[in-house]
Amino acid sequence: MSCSNLSRDYRELFAEVSAILFRHDLVGINFGGNTDEYDPEAGTILPRLRQGTTAEGVAEIVREEFVRWFGREAPEGTESYLALAEEIRVAYERRLGGPAGPG
Repeated sequence: MSCSNLSRDYRELFAEVSAILFRHDLVGINFGGNTDEYDPEAGTILPRLRQGTTAEGVAEIVREEFVRWFGREAPEGTESYLALAEEIRVAYERRLGGPAGPG
């Protein structure tokens, strides 16, 4: 994969992860027109994805980042994050061509 393809794929993955977070809206900040609202969180989640291969691993990464960004407003426990984590895991594999990395 060339650098330009990787760069494009990463940008597309970033947009997809942000959209997944926005669609699930676990902290209630989706007001319809603010579709970039979860961009900062997507930006801190993506670099960590190499740490988790399972939906549970990705859910833990997302939970940790949400606690960091939203504090007490972040849902507790990884169960709340499993559906969106599986979507993120699948998007990662599809866009970057492999598993999310060692878990």
